[in-house]
Order: sequence, then structure tokens, then C-alpha cells
Amino acid sequence: MQVPERFANLPDHTWPRLRALLDSHPPGGEVVDLSIGEPQHAFPEFVSETISGCAGDFGRYPPNHGSPELLAAIAGWIERRFGVGLDENRLMALNGTREGLFSASVALCPEEKDGRRPFVLIPNPFYQAYMTGALAAGAEPVFLPATRETGFLPDLDAIDRDVLDRTAAFYVCSPANPQGAVASRTYWQAILALAERHDFRVFADECYSEIWRSERPVGALEAAADMSADPERLYVFHSLSKRSNLPGLRSGFVAGGTRGIAEIRRLRSYAGAPLPGPVQRASARVWGDEKHVEASRQRYARKFDMADRILGGIEGYASPPAGFFLWLPVQDGEDAALRLWRETGVRVLPGTYLASEANGANPGAGYIRVAMVADEPELERGLEELRDRL
Repeated sequence: MQVPERFANLPDHTWPRLRALLDSHPPGGEVVDLSIGEPQHAFPEFVSETISGCAGDFGRYPPNHGSPELLAAIAGWIERRFGVGLDENRLMALNGTREGLFSASVALCPEEKDGRRPFVLIPNPFYQAYMTGALAAGAEPVFLPATRETGFLPDLDAIDRDVLDRTAAFYVCSPANPQGAVASRTYWQAILALAERHDFRVFADECYSEIWRSERPVGALEAAADMSADPERLYVFHSLSKRSNLPGLRSGFVAGGTRGIAEIRRLRSYAGAPLPGPVQRASARVWGDEKHVEASRQRYARKFDMADRILGGIEGYASPPAGFFLWLPVQDGEDAALRLWRETGVRVLPGTYLASEANGANPGAGYIRVAMVADEPELERGLEELRDRL
């Protein structure tokens, strides 16, 4: 039987590709997995206690778009963090941001833009949900280079006006995965100005916004508020996975304009699943606590100090301002990843698996991504092996 053409040409997903590259070879030493961005720092103890204490809620259908308690906690965090007040009609709780990043395109991208198939702009490298969301909506992904030459964010001045006129949505990740680049207030406002001029929406993926070295990243919501941007232009996505070391909780949110949020909620009511009640209860408490976030951020800072000490002499090494990845230049990402695995047991991700070939080049080809998530002694050994073999 045939499969839909819109998904027929999808490349294999990142992790099957990595397993196919490495797993037929024995590791060359004790395994240090620096490939997947799965936080290993402690999450708050009260999470387990809260879920256990309201386990009876698993016997009830949960609120579709988030309980009043959870939405109030999210709104409170947004106001404290970004200085922007939002009512609950501009919010929806998510089963992790991947759900929202995918669903936003499906719910909000029109079938046509100026009588043609719309474009969805995507930074390259990118998170795969952007591309699949665009394809599911019937849009055409357009990959914008996010390279060292462009500051690891798309060059807005290089986007053709005709492309912008056909654009329905623009995904932007800040701090960027994998490079850690941070969009400035001016950059966000330039994107929002383009969105107003060319009539498209901005999908701001800010999952790594709370992991930074010395300067707290500006959020798209605060940049939009400063310029009184149309709320329907901007949809911002946040998660407890990275902020609070809770990837298994599958809890995040989207904030945006009232009309657009209503459409995303409506799609959820037909085709999605709300967060279980105990997860909503726990999430509300987590959004209200910053102590664990600050402790985790300080621990990441110590890890990056370690990386600077160990890898600082490598040509092209740069310590990112935010996020928890290193984006290390190499001759060939797949070759480097395979060699590290076979010789040392260190597992990293080839940059090509996070990017798409565009205009004859893959901007991830000369990189590996290193996730700084392992415990410090394990991470130190992994970084030393990297230094000695790159």
C-alpha cells in the first residue's frame, strides 16, 4: 500500500541513523553517551510527591488545554521571567513542546498563500518537528543557513522578498539547538516586523532559554511587547524538559494570540491528548520554583568551564552563550563520530543528522554535537578523549 507523498521522502530519524552508524561496532572503551540532549541533573523532589499525592486523578479525564491552576502558574512564570502579562486564553499546556511545534503548523498554516503552496521557513540545522509540521500542513519547508558566517541564526537580510511573500510561518530557535546562539531583542523585533510586513506567523522555540552562562536570553514575548506587536503574529514554546530536567514528564506550553491558541486547542480536542491530571498538578508547582533551575544552571556553567579548559586549544572551538550543547568543528561529522566510538566509547552526534542539504551543501557536515549532560567525571573523560582525537 502507498504512503502519503508528503512524508515519503523523510530521511531516517536522527537516532536510528546514529544507531546504524555506530552499533555494529563495539565501543573502544567505557561508554560515555554525549549524543542525546537528555538532562541528567536532579529534578525537584516534590514532583514525585505531588504525582503520588494526586494519583487518583489518573482515573479522570484531564482538562484539554490545561487546568486553571497550571495555566495560572505558567502565566505567573511568564510575567516574572519576561515582564509580560497574559490571560489563560493565550496559553495552552503541551505534551512537551514537540507536540506544539508540530501542531502549530497544522492548526495555523493556510492551504495557500497568495494562491500558491505556502512556505515555512526553518533554520538549518533544525529540530525535526519543524519540518514535519510544515509537511503535515501541506506547506513547503525552506531551509535557511544558520552557520558561523551568519552568527548561527538565519540572516534575515538574505531572505528573498518573494520567499517572504509566500511565507506562512517562520520557526526560530533561541537559544539555538545545536549551536547555542541567542537572538537579540533587535533580531526578534526584525523578524516580527517582517512577519507584519509579509503576513506570516513566528513560531519561537525557546526550550533552552533558562540554560545560559552570563546573560539571560531575551524572550520573543518581551521583544514583541516592547514594539506592541500583534499578538497573533507570535507563538512561543517552552518546556520543563530542559529547564527543570524533566524530559519524561512531557510538559510544556505554547503562548500566543487568543485566536490562534483557540485553533491549536481545537485541534488538540480532536487529535491530541491533554496532560494527565497528576502531571498538570506537578507542572504547576515546577513552574513556580526557581531554586532548582538556578542550581542546574550553575552546574552547567561549571561543565562549560571544564570544556573551555579542556577544549579551548582546539581550532574553531567556541563556548556557546546558552543551551547545553557544544557544536564542534571537524573534518567530517560521521567519520569523527564513528572514530570516537570505536576508539574510545564516546558517543556524539554527527551534525549532518540535524541539518538538511540545501543548495548542494549540508551546514552540519563539518560538525559534531556534544551534549553536556553526563555527570562531571564521565563528562571530563569524554571531553579529554575528544581533545586527544579531534
